[in-house]
Amino acid sequence: MNLAAHLATADLGELLQLLPVQRAGAALLLAAIGLPVIGVVIVGLDIMPVRFAMMHVALLGIAVGLLTGLDPMLCALVACALAGAGVAPLARTPDGLSGAMGLLMSLAIAAALLLLAVSGVNASGAFALLWGSILSVGPADLVVLGVLAVVVPGLFWWRRREIGLLLYDRELALCSGVPVRALTAALLVLVAIAVAGAIKLTGALLVDALTLLPALAARRLGSSLKSITLWAVGIGVAVNLTGFLLALWLDWPPGPVLVLTAGALVLAVHFIPERRISSWRAPASVSLPSSH
Repeated sequence: MNLAAHLATADLGELLQLLPVQRAGAALLLAAIGLPVIGVVIVGLDIMPVRFAMMHVALLGIAVGLLTGLDPMLCALVACALAGAGVAPLARTPDGLSGAMGLLMSLAIAAALLLLAVSGVNASGAFALLWGSILSVGPADLVVLGVLAVVVPGLFWWRRREIGLLLYDRELALCSGVPVRALTAALLVLVAIAVAGAIKLTGALLVDALTLLPALAARRLGSSLKSITLWAVGIGVAVNLTGFLLALWLDWPPGPVLVLTAGALVLAVHFIPERRISSWRAPASVSLPSSH
């Protein structure tokens, strides 16, 4: 009996004994540690277009991988990392970064489509990878997510004052001696790699479930950058586990279920009375004292 048939007939307890399901669960737990923090960065820097730009860059990387015979997802990770570093010098202002992302998005999708057309590579195979396949997660994917789970929170804790100032006000960060360009470049590279790493779990079109939605909900619950980050990680863990188990139980595609679970939580959080909510930006400079 193949995996698909087994999933259709087995109960939840039996499914959890399968190695692909266990790997998928481990991947979602690791993703819940690092990727919601990336969402906090995306919201704080107001760089929503970065997700779409990196999805297009990932497609270009996948096309290169299919053409050369290399691992397509590895090529997608490398392409996104290089793209994130490449647009960093243009990120002197939020407007500049938005324009750079628009340019990157256009060039990446054009190059990917041209490469697929000229090379004769099966385009359906490239686009299929963008839909994600969480049950096909392998050891290499777990390594990438594990590194992100360590590096992203580690960088946030190590540079919490500088990151807090950068997300609060770029000019204030510059005047305070924060290495804005280097820090922005590092954050953009991490964002790019995180988006590429999450594609395998939910697909490019649904990557917001792992990054942006937990951060949006956390902004309504936290009053400082630290509390928002902790809320985002907690929400990410809860959403990923609940959505994945629900998808297994109902025999539904995990990606859409994760998005709907996260979206339902965001909507529920927005019903919290406004008087109980305070913006994290206002107290950011106060709640993030100099670390020693």
